[in-house]
Amino acid sequence: MKETRRQLGDLLVAKGAITKEQLNEALEEQRAKGEPLGRVLVKNGLVTENQLLDILASQLGLDFVDLAEFKIDLSAVALVPERIAKKNLVLPIGFEDGKLLVAVANPTDVFVFDDLRMMTGFEIKAVVSTKDDILEAIQRYSKADDVVEQTVEEIGAELGEETEEGVGQAAETIDDAPIVKLVNLIINQAVTDRASDIHIEPQEKDVRIRYRIDGVLHEVMRPPKRVQAGLASRIKIMADMNIAETRVPQDGRIGLMIGGKTVDVRVTTLPTVYGEKTVMRILEKESIRIDLEELGFLPDAVKRYRSSFSKPYGAIMVCGPSGCGKTTTLYAALNKLNSIEKKLITVEDPVEYKIAGLMQIQVNPKAGLTFASALRSILRNDPDIVMIGEIRDRETAMIAIESALTGHLVLATLHTNDAPQALTRLTEMGVEPFLSASALACVVAQRLARKLCPSCKEAYTPEQEVLEKCGFPFEKGEKLTFYRAKGCGKCKKTGYKGRIGVYEVMLVSEEIERMSVDRASSDEIGKQSQKEGMLTLRQDGFEKVRMGVTSLEEILRVIA
Repeated sequence: MKETRRQLGDLLVAKGAITKEQLNEALEEQRAKGEPLGRVLVKNGLVTENQLLDILASQLGLDFVDLAEFKIDLSAVALVPERIAKKNLVLPIGFEDGKLLVAVANPTDVFVFDDLRMMTGFEIKAVVSTKDDILEAIQRYSKADDVVEQTVEEIGAELGEETEEGVGQAAETIDDAPIVKLVNLIINQAVTDRASDIHIEPQEKDVRIRYRIDGVLHEVMRPPKRVQAGLASRIKIMADMNIAETRVPQDGRIGLMIGGKTVDVRVTTLPTVYGEKTVMRILEKESIRIDLEELGFLPDAVKRYRSSFSKPYGAIMVCGPSGCGKTTTLYAALNKLNSIEKKLITVEDPVEYKIAGLMQIQVNPKAGLTFASALRSILRNDPDIVMIGEIRDRETAMIAIESALTGHLVLATLHTNDAPQALTRLTEMGVEPFLSASALACVVAQRLARKLCPSCKEAYTPEQEVLEKCGFPFEKGEKLTFYRAKGCGKCKKTGYKGRIGVYEVMLVSEEIERMSVDRASSDEIGKQSQKEGMLTLRQDGFEKVRMGVTSLEEILRVIA
């Protein structure tokens, strides 16, 4: 034991936490009072409890985790009852390589690990944390489990073993308090975890709830089947949807204030064989970023994009799949264009961000207010700049193109895989190539890639065979330093934190206009654009890999 204390003291000295003189004084006090060396050091203020546990964890080959910075997985917390967690000072905080990640205050108590293994059915991977942090986290995160249990118990007491439809009707008539708490918990936790979407998915025996964080889905909890209809009914009430209709898809919207922020939640339901699936898209109005460089544009791409919306007329299209940040890219341009001298009108579904100075229109198909009908009215209101949330049909496309040809600056989104395909897509919609080619000034295609966590990203030298296989440009003999995801408490062990845009910006030159009129393929137009200086999505992504912003694996994941 004496040798262990010396080893602990030597490690603290080696790490610069204390001096040799401070160690000797602490050892003398330890011998005089018979207290553990660590307690003496902490009591005298020579080291913090976190520093001490970090050293102890390294002695045992374990990681130290600061729970205040770790994103705790609620589905892991729910595996161990609060009473047992408090008694043993343990807290399941996530999953790693198929094992349950458990924070412990006493990593030498192997019997606790055996009990947890039997209780949860998972192999245990221990990490070390302080007693106070564990107790505080248990108090904070066990509430989720309590809310779920309370919901089930109270619904059961009220309705017994009634059908799921009965649960849904009760949620409407009695404004079921436990269901309200559970829905509030789900939404609040999603906002705290920076989730963009909440997926509530009925399964055969329970309900799976997942958050999309940085573009990737994570399971957070699995409440029992009995709360399914109540959850769907409560969300429908909040979104002003028809609670009695469960056979057809529905759309709605919820406005909330969470943590002092205005949050809009776009709700959609979809009937499945196990019940209604609900997806909630979270839109934080304060989260829009104005600066194009912050969005991820490289200097040359920024220059090309700005040159297009600096013109008084023409069309600018932003392309990509749903959820890739197209609207944010357009709003970044609108914020640059917004001035007292210009009239800006937008038509969107939905209006995602409200900005002073813009006339914003929310489409309402039930009332006959579609993109096309709104655009016809907009053009009679003398606008200088028009933004169209999405071009979905020939009529909307024709009005947008004609507006760009008659002196308006038109910004719009379009669903294509890359920039050159925008011209062929408009042709497929029924717009004559000579019209679309003349109107289009610029096409931007984009994706969102996860950014590496700055706290734990790991440097390495890539193998040339790998670079050749994926087409990464490099000089023979060039020594490259890439970074890859490792995982830490700050990024919830994913290795990534936040997202950045990957862009290709195609300016429609006279040559590209001629090729479009001649009905050249998108591949041919793409090759010409690259000759004129356009970086493809993959090339732009590779540049961000060189910069250490993201990993090669992430770029290959999001860009084919």
